[in-house]
Amino acid sequence: MRILGLSAYYHDAACALIVDGRIEFAAQQERFTRRKHDPGFPHEAIRACLRTTGVRPAEIDLVAFYDKPFLKFERLLETYLAFAPRGFTSFRQALPLWLKEKLFQKSLLVKELKATDADVDWLPKLLFSEHHLSHAASAFFPSPFERAAVLTMDGVGEWTTTSLALGQGSDLKVIREIHFPHSLGLLYSAFTYYTGFKVNSGEYKVMGLAPYGEPRYVDRIKQHLIDIKEDGSFRLNLDYFDYCTGLTMTNGRFDALFDGPPRKPERRLAQREMDLAASIQAVTEEVVLKLARAVAKETGERNLCLAGGVALNCVANGKLLKQGWFDKLWLQPAAGDAGGAVGAALCAAHLYKDQPRLRAGAADAMRGSYLGTSYRQSEIERRLAAAGAHFETLDDEAIIERCAAALAEGKALGWHQGRMEFGPRALGGRSILGDARSPTMQKMLNLKVKYRESFRPFAPSVLREDVAEWFDLDEDSPYMLLVADVLDRHRIRMSEEQERLFGIDRLNVPRSSIPAVTHVDYSARIQTVHPDTNPRYHALISRFKAMTGCPVIVNTSFNVRGEPIVESPEDAFRCFMGTEIERLAVGNCFLRKEDQDPALKQRYEGRFDLD
Repeated sequence: MRILGLSAYYHDAACALIVDGRIEFAAQQERFTRRKHDPGFPHEAIRACLRTTGVRPAEIDLVAFYDKPFLKFERLLETYLAFAPRGFTSFRQALPLWLKEKLFQKSLLVKELKATDADVDWLPKLLFSEHHLSHAASAFFPSPFERAAVLTMDGVGEWTTTSLALGQGSDLKVIREIHFPHSLGLLYSAFTYYTGFKVNSGEYKVMGLAPYGEPRYVDRIKQHLIDIKEDGSFRLNLDYFDYCTGLTMTNGRFDALFDGPPRKPERRLAQREMDLAASIQAVTEEVVLKLARAVAKETGERNLCLAGGVALNCVANGKLLKQGWFDKLWLQPAAGDAGGAVGAALCAAHLYKDQPRLRAGAADAMRGSYLGTSYRQSEIERRLAAAGAHFETLDDEAIIERCAAALAEGKALGWHQGRMEFGPRALGGRSILGDARSPTMQKMLNLKVKYRESFRPFAPSVLREDVAEWFDLDEDSPYMLLVADVLDRHRIRMSEEQERLFGIDRLNVPRSSIPAVTHVDYSARIQTVHPDTNPRYHALISRFKAMTGCPVIVNTSFNVRGEPIVESPEDAFRCFMGTEIERLAVGNCFLRKEDQDPALKQRYEGRFDLD
């Protein structure tokens, strides 16, 4: 049975294809349209899916959408009625869109699917899941567990903002929920907005900024904004927020509580923003840990799965793992709305059609999350030549040797290999790589390659067999969703003068023998690299280790700020020519910047809206 899963119309539209219970393809629409977080119907992603898998539209048995629009409309109406006459302006703006498109989404989806193949009768194939059930299914069914508790946390679905589900075999049931407007995700997004970053995009910047600050606003947040119970359940004080009725996240009372108006985007970061980030991160961790502890106590389950946008908070995940309440955690790599496409399709397979769940043994069913498009070597060569690139074509051993040598020489390397990753993280398929030992690599990549804020940390990719030798972690972390500390023996102690530094002034102090991936609090967002899911990436790091003695490299997404991760060889070449990346490997093609036509270099950083 072939089931197409879809998410669309809010943010991070995506499609996924499940064939007889196996995830064969998954990709976000943004990768093809080059519009970050593209919410539109995923036409291009579907075409890529059909092209990659060879499935014809007429062969698709079911189409599963990731949430229920009528329930969302019910929330809009009830929220307006609860707060009326406040919020009339935002209601008046939202209502025409709902009446024109979203309320009648079944007919809209059929119309959009007709663009894929007008001869297929799509209506009887169409199913709708619930938003948090889709999240829970995306977390449990691909996990390696026969049974588990499943915790989902995000901004809001139809009504639900937090849910607990129990999964066993091919069954999954949601047993508890917290409902809108009480939302941990929206609370974090309110601080994202207030500190000057873009909601639904900049939350990870707040997480990265937090270690530069002190959590001096925690008491103020807990006294005025959120009431946290011992079991992790919570209620927000809506007097300080505007997301129910207005066009912004916070209001004047919020401004007064935190000593001034929101930071304007791109304005210089002050200590206040760093302290606010540290404070909301601490509160979020408290809620997540209390929720998880209560889940462990109530259910007795030894495995926990996580999904929803809050599950991308890898600092909280790392602290949860260390508590020992669960034997194992499994985190959906596409934890946000894009992953809802996978979850909806799996709901249709297991909960609607009663298909047995495929078991992947000790491994999970996401297969490293390398579920997107790929290109044959002959196609890569044709496309690069058409783009005007000058390249060498090397054999498998030589491309690894050349790339490892480039990294050891301190060069920034674009790496476009195999199938594209699904989810927000680059995992060694569409990555920019560097030498983690370099004290200048972090600053260089931020300012000259990524064109982004200097404070943002980079993640290490480390051979799975070596992770415990470098970090306080001896678990699989293939999806870069766990944070752990660099071990003491690799750290560099700060001088008394350096200890007195505050905020961004701490940025340029080397913290370890791998300073490019060590954050200011000695932490790192770790990706463990496994030979079974990405043998070429594992071979590259292994060769780098043989050259340098270090099994750790810098891994950041192959894009500039505001740009989606590159999808095609042409995307990779454009980004290579528009930045100060020095070497590029696409398949077995190896490119040096100095060999390229200077006329092809372009002002690249201004091509995308800032995120």
